[in-house]
Amino acid sequence: MKNALRLLCAVMLMFVAAVNLRAETGGTVFVIPIETEIDNSAFHHFRRAMAQAENTGANMLVLRLNTYGGALDAADSIRTALLRATLPTVAFVDVNAASAGALIALACDSVYMAPGASMGSATVVNGAGEPLPEKYQSYMSTIMRATAEHHGRRTVGDSTVWRRDPAIAASMVNPTESVSLTGSQALECGYADGIAANLGEVLADLDMAGARVETYQSNLSDDLLGFLSNAAIRAILVMLILGGIYMEMHTPGLGVAAAVATVATVLYFIPMFVGGAVPAWVLIAFIAGVVLIALEIFVVPGFGVCGISGIIAIAASLVGGIMANDAVTGIDLGSLGSSLAIVGIGTVLAVAAIWYLTSSHGPECFRKHSELMTELSNADGFIGVDMTPAKYIGQHATTITVLRPAGKIEIGDKVFDAVSTGEFIQPHRNVKIVRYENAQLYVTETENHEA
Repeated sequence: MKNALRLLCAVMLMFVAAVNLRAETGGTVFVIPIETEIDNSAFHHFRRAMAQAENTGANMLVLRLNTYGGALDAADSIRTALLRATLPTVAFVDVNAASAGALIALACDSVYMAPGASMGSATVVNGAGEPLPEKYQSYMSTIMRATAEHHGRRTVGDSTVWRRDPAIAASMVNPTESVSLTGSQALECGYADGIAANLGEVLADLDMAGARVETYQSNLSDDLLGFLSNAAIRAILVMLILGGIYMEMHTPGLGVAAAVATVATVLYFIPMFVGGAVPAWVLIAFIAGVVLIALEIFVVPGFGVCGISGIIAIAASLVGGIMANDAVTGIDLGSLGSSLAIVGIGTVLAVAAIWYLTSSHGPECFRKHSELMTELSNADGFIGVDMTPAKYIGQHATTITVLRPAGKIEIGDKVFDAVSTGEFIQPHRNVKIVRYENAQLYVTETENHEA
């Protein structure tokens, strides 16, 4: 009986040791799928995935790539995060890694490609697929070259060569003859470390066959934050913020416009607060802008220096917020152009929306309650002041009745009400019209008393 117990304990100890050995040797591999257009939403998901990988104690990070590219600033932010990563990073090009996808693959420590996959064609294009001017191509080419140089050199025989030739990386950015590599071509020139049909073969080649594989799964909050980080959605939120503020400044009281602007502001800044990348000056500028606009609404009527300064401060905070959110740390000056474009487009949309809502083509509810469209008509009981008699200022007239101090005067064949600016004036006296105020002519008696 004792021998059986000893044998059972030994077997259990061996099993525990085997499990621990497998855990020590296999570790954990965290997989991040990038299978959509690379934009700010994709960068948000990538950053959350990186945080999850660190929390799970992953030993390796694998990016499964199948993308035709996307926004350069978002791809550059992912590239920067990969270059700064403390974990080994692997790109598995499952189908395609074009344009911004090629930049991300190039930033990883190792690259594996599936049979039939391709990588390259990093020419910068606009929304219509047309190449952008040379300065954009040059910037992208420089980023590709710098990313290739980051991986350093290796010794081949008696000489050292680039592990990934920067010239090949730069040649991928060419509007006329952009280079794209197949798996075998990438393997031949050192841009791929192997050909693998699936993730299992990749891990086997990296001696991680026994590793536990975890894949990033986005939840509803991640999808919502990613949606709010989309450039188009941000432009619409900017339109609602600026348009709501402007409309509120011209509408009595706090109403729908203020509520719309408030909700849009919260939605705009939520992804930035969650990411924890909002500089203090952004918050200060936004608060200062709100205070200035409040002064314009409640203290200084009209639309003047306070209102304009407030809108400028808020616009600056909106630009700074996007820059902070797109950067890995601090403010990314490289994203300044795209940030200004988003806020600029939002501003143009706001101007267009204000023009439409307050024009004769807009909804009646806006035209009815907006001071911009209020018409003070006689039919509604409003009486305008006739400024025609002001043209008689400086002319002479004759009193018809005594002015005590008010009475009537005659100018030519026309009779007007008038008020004496001094003592009472008797009838049939010469007077001079000195001013016109509050719908009254004011006169003073001249030296020729009798008319």
